[in-house]
Amino acid sequence: MDQKIQMIGDYLKGGLTVVELSEAYGVSRNTVYKWIGRYEEEGALGLEERSRVPKSHPNAACPDVVEEITRAKLSHQKWGPKKLVVWLKEHQPEKSWPAASTAGDILKREGLVGSRRRKHRTPPYAEPLRHCREPNDVWSADFKGQFRTRDAELCYPLTITDNCARYPLLSRGLSHPSFEESRPWFEWTFRQYGLPVAIRTDNGSPFGSVALGGLSRLSIWFIKLGIRPERIEPGHPEQNGRHERFHRTLKEATAQPPKSNMEEQQKAFDEFILEFREERPNEALGQKTPASVYYPSLRTYPERTLEVDYEADQGEIRRVRHNGQIRWRGRFIYVSETLAGEKLLLTQRADHLWEISFSFYRLGLLNELDWTVMPIGK
Repeated sequence: MDQKIQMIGDYLKGGLTVVELSEAYGVSRNTVYKWIGRYEEEGALGLEERSRVPKSHPNAACPDVVEEITRAKLSHQKWGPKKLVVWLKEHQPEKSWPAASTAGDILKREGLVGSRRRKHRTPPYAEPLRHCREPNDVWSADFKGQFRTRDAELCYPLTITDNCARYPLLSRGLSHPSFEESRPWFEWTFRQYGLPVAIRTDNGSPFGSVALGGLSRLSIWFIKLGIRPERIEPGHPEQNGRHERFHRTLKEATAQPPKSNMEEQQKAFDEFILEFREERPNEALGQKTPASVYYPSLRTYPERTLEVDYEADQGEIRRVRHNGQIRWRGRFIYVSETLAGEKLLLTQRADHLWEISFSFYRLGLLNELDWTVMPIGK
C-alpha cells in the first residue's frame, strides 16, 4: 500500500512517464495504469487490495466427501493423499472422488498434514569464474567422498590443488568437514605456498552457507586475506573438473581399499602426492610434471589478519550487529549473522537501490521501497 501511494504521488507530481514509473517501482505498465485508474475513480481507497476469492465454489468438494477423506486419513495416518484416494475409489467406487491434489488441500485445511519444511539453499555465486593463466591464479579445494578406514574411523579427505600447474598442495584426512578442522590446514598451505587470487569450491559446508552472498566463516576469512572465494553452480562438478579428476585418481590409488587406520591412510595420501608432483607426467602440461611448472605465490601469508576497511568516499559504511542487523535510515535491516562484527559498504546504484559489499565481494541489494535485501543476480 505504501508503495502504491508513493507511486501515485510521483505520478501526480508529473515529469515521470508510465514507462519510467514501471521501471522505478518494478511493476508492469498495465499495473501502473490499473493503480492510476483506481485512484482517479475511487481515491486512496481504490488502492487497497481486493480479495480474489470467488463468491462461490462450484467445484468444491461436498461435505460428505470431505468427511470420508478425513475419516480415511485418521484410519491410515501414515498414508498420503494419493494412497487415500486410490483406497477410497476401491472401497466406494460409486462415489466421485477428487484428485489427489484436492484431497491434499482438504487434509491441510482440516489440520491433518503439515506443510513441508522449506529447504534453505546456498545463494548462487553471481560472478564469472576466473580463468587461470599462471600458478596461484586459482586454487581448487574440496571435501569429497568420505569413507571409513578399516578400524571404522571416518575419513574426510581435504584436497587443495593449483588449477594451472595441476599441482597438489594438500591432501589431508580429517575426521569432520568443519571450519574448525579445515582452517588450520588452509593456514598451513598458505604458509607453505603463499596466497592465491581465488579459491574455487562447491557450495557445501564449510565453503558456503545459506547466508547472504553464500558466505561462510571460512570464505569470510578468505576475503579478509584478499582471496576471492568462488563457488561452482550446484549440480555442475565439471566447473571444477580438473580437481574432480585429481580427487578421483587420489582415491583410486590410496583408498580402494582403505588403509587400517587414519595414520596409515595419511601416509598413503602423502606418498601419492609426492609421486603426483615429482614423477607423474601430466598430459595437460605437455607431459611435464606439476613440480616442474608450479612455483609459490609472491603474496605471503600475513601474521595478522587485518579488518576490512573502506575509503570515506566509496559509500556509506555500516558495522553488522551481533544479531546480523545493520542500522539504516532509522531502521534495523537484517543482513547476516555470519558477518556479525564486520564492516559493510553500501553504494547507491539507483534511486531506491543500494549495493551491499564486504570488501571486494558483492553481497546483495538493499531496496528502500520495501526495506528488503535481495541477493545479487536475483
